Amino acid sequence: MSRSGYSEDYDSNWDLIRWRGAVASAIRGKRGQAFLKEMLLALDALPQKRLIADDFEIRDDGEVCALGAVGRARGVDLSKLDPDDPDTVAHVFGLSGALACEIMYINDDNYLTPEARFERVRAWVARNIR
Repeated sequence: MSRSGYSEDYDSNWDLIRWRGAVASAIRGKRGQAFLKEMLLALDALPQKRLIADDFEIRDDGEVCALGAVGRARGVDLSKLDPDDPDTVAHVFGLSGALACEIMYINDDNYLTPEARFERVRAWVARNIR
């Protein structure tokens, strides 16, 4: 299981259907849309168009994940966040738990180069802004 909390271990298809519905609702909602717009600006402001996986930031070289880009833009102390605690992450960023997990999943899924990860995440964010 990744830091997103996603797993293949659903008791029924209804669990997955409800979860995907929660994600879709969070993306469509006012709070989710505002966050995605903020994330797009934070991603575009990164000096290096690269994203890391599995953590919020690498302090030595300044690289971040998608949520880390927003956190850095907001001045959040990312070292105090546990990347494996999606509920706290959601609270700190003002997101639903479903959307926080989805963003971490989109950021971390696949074995991509940091540059390819940036392009993939940015495209997903832009595609989901209404």
